[in-house]
Amino acid sequence: MEQKALIEYTYDSIHMGRSSIDLYANEVGSPFIDIENFAAYVGGSPTNISVGLRRLGAKTAILTGLGQDPVGDFILDFLRKEDVETQFSPRKAGHRTSAVVLGIEPPNKFPLVYYRDNCADIELTIDDVLATPIAESRVFQFAGTNLYQDPCRSATLFAVELAQQSNTEVILDIDFRPDQWHDPRAFGVVIRSILSNVDIVLGTDDEINAVMLADPSQMELTDSQVSDTKVHGDVDTAIELILSLGPKAVLQKRGSEGVRVHLKQENGPSKQIEALGFPVDVYNILGAGDAFASGFIYGYINGWGWYEAAQLGNACGAIVVTKHGCANFMPTYNEAMEFVETRGGL
Repeated sequence: MEQKALIEYTYDSIHMGRSSIDLYANEVGSPFIDIENFAAYVGGSPTNISVGLRRLGAKTAILTGLGQDPVGDFILDFLRKEDVETQFSPRKAGHRTSAVVLGIEPPNKFPLVYYRDNCADIELTIDDVLATPIAESRVFQFAGTNLYQDPCRSATLFAVELAQQSNTEVILDIDFRPDQWHDPRAFGVVIRSILSNVDIVLGTDDEINAVMLADPSQMELTDSQVSDTKVHGDVDTAIELILSLGPKAVLQKRGSEGVRVHLKQENGPSKQIEALGFPVDVYNILGAGDAFASGFIYGYINGWGWYEAAQLGNACGAIVVTKHGCANFMPTYNEAMEFVETRGGL
């Protein structure tokens, strides 16, 4: 598909939320207790998406909090080399840059541990938001993890209000991490309260069900992984309820099956658009959703149709699941288009 000119804004997208150093096991297939060494990458859902979009050609900025520590230096150095705007991301004295440690046991076991006690990105404030030109961005994207604790919760709610007042489109990556919440039902309560100001929602079946979680017994941890919590429920009903609360679209991420786009209709149930995935040999699923978001948002801000934008997202996700990490391995626009063209195009 021909690459279209980006709409004239100072930024195509501003991303708010987590940043971390991600330590990926080099011993692929080894049980966690047998891991001997790790590769260090940059992570955090909004951070990954900002990098992915920048590599595709969008102009992106990140609003995250970083500790005054070498890990913060590591992340900033990477983001600056990627040409992601970091000037709106403050260093937070007395707080640490967060970290994640990950094991890789294909095809379906990817244990990880979050280290987020006293982390800097949850210290983002309303003043930090006011110092960020959200009104000058085509899209404001944030993650559900932003909302588990103040001051970042209030700052994010404020940022979403600013975006809506400025006609900046708001995209929510549900990003359900139950271990971050005192009660998993609180996650749904908070997410539902913000949906009236959200335009597009991205989530897996489990994350979508988490938005409507009524009983903790609906949850089931797999392989003791906080990142792979199964949430049982009627996902189609949950999607319709989400759409009834405000968003115009829900993108249901379905792993290797691709993505189902649900578009709100004035009368009756949502219109569905199927964008099938690209078969690949999976090396590591972690980061696939962030890669999808990068590709989809890129197509969306360039005026592509829902199907084409979702397919670009599928392509970016498929490429990243064949790699060792996420942000460091996001495809460029040419790489993504070469990938899809060898598989029949968009």
